[in-house]
Amino acid sequence: MNVIASRSQLRASFLRWALVMVPAVLLLGFLAGQLGGDANSAWFQSLDKPAIFPPPIWFGIVWSILYIMLGFVLALVCAAWGARGRTAAIVVFLIQLGVNLAWTPVFFGQHQITSALILIAVLDVLVIITIALVWRVRKLAAVLMLPYLAWILFATVLNYEFLRLNPEADGTQASGAVQRMEL
Repeated sequence: MNVIASRSQLRASFLRWALVMVPAVLLLGFLAGQLGGDANSAWFQSLDKPAIFPPPIWFGIVWSILYIMLGFVLALVCAAWGARGRTAAIVVFLIQLGVNLAWTPVFFGQHQITSALILIAVLDVLVIITIALVWRVRKLAAVLMLPYLAWILFATVLNYEFLRLNPEADGTQASGAVQRMEL
């Protein structure tokens, strides 16, 4: 017999990985969004928004879908026992996920628009590398990352546009002070 595991065993392995990875990646994305800063803050609300800025409701929807897809990507790669390049794909995937999760606190929490732009440019490169590494392990997993790549490239353009339209807001901290005007 030249088969290490049956198809049902491989499917069961993927399902076990998916049951752990999908909720884990989704939870990490949720926590980064909740703890990293507030899109409803006075600082963000005061920024001039680019013309291509979509309605805010779309961000939660799109990121939820993308984090679920990323969880499946990680599960597919983790379940590929013995695949050449599996470990490298997992390590780079985790690094790019960490950089992804760091963007929200840098942009929304610290109000560092330039630093966030640099961070997301690094993320763009890491995601391309991750897709190339994942492609060698599981082609389906690499294809599942393409919408994520498209979205972060769009987010890179948005970040650049925020910096271009609001250079004075880069690195400023909202004071929380309220100005009163009497008539």
